[in-house]
Amino acid sequence: MTETEIPEDHPRYASLVTRHRIEAGVEQGITSKQGLIAQGRGEAFDYLLGERTLPSADAAARAAAAALLAADHPALSVNGNVAALAPAETVDLAAAVDADLEVNLFNHTDERVRRIADHLRGHGADEVKGLVGDGEIPGLEHARGTVDADGIESADVVVVPLEDGDRAAALDAMGKTEIVIDLNPGSRSPRTADIPIIDNLIRAVPNVTTHARDLADVSPADLRTIVDSFDAEEALTEAEAAIREGEFERSA
Repeated sequence: MTETEIPEDHPRYASLVTRHRIEAGVEQGITSKQGLIAQGRGEAFDYLLGERTLPSADAAARAAAAALLAADHPALSVNGNVAALAPAETVDLAAAVDADLEVNLFNHTDERVRRIADHLRGHGADEVKGLVGDGEIPGLEHARGTVDADGIESADVVVVPLEDGDRAAALDAMGKTEIVIDLNPGSRSPRTADIPIIDNLIRAVPNVTTHARDLADVSPADLRTIVDSFDAEEALTEAEAAIREGEFERSA
């Protein structure tokens, strides 16, 4: 069954679509096999969250949009799962906040980087970074720390969706404002982030874009007020409470 053949009235439609996209990503050489495991783990947390965007996650998305619009040099880090799950949405977000798109992989091969870059261009990206690799993230060995000098290395605000904790911590140590999208509020990545968005990537990315368009004409001072008023710890606490309490109606 292809994605277009999945009936939209199926109670697990969104979940089936994301599973299909990850599977297709593996077949296309975009997503690593380990990405299948990561997707399953994330889906479990989304189920516990009620497969909904919490008010705190929406507030985080708004703060993220404000931070990106106020940035001097924003960048969006793209790994294999992000490229498979939300390529067009990620390209739209980059355009809305005038951010660099850069491929950055845990399981790095030059071929995968090229495939992901081509995939993003196929969904409307004009320029994709990550193929030069002339910069670094200090403290990370091997290819995990390789970035473009005029991309993530020099960015002041970086979106790192579905990121591993070591790299999130290393980016934080560089003094960057870090926006993390993750479904596990206990993971190191969102706990490291200045702005943790505890939400499903396929909801979070377009939500940040919507907020960015709504805030496009807001002054830099007011954007900074939005960012400064966001409480990261409160967002993590609300997500943890939602998981513990389970006060939602589970899908079939």
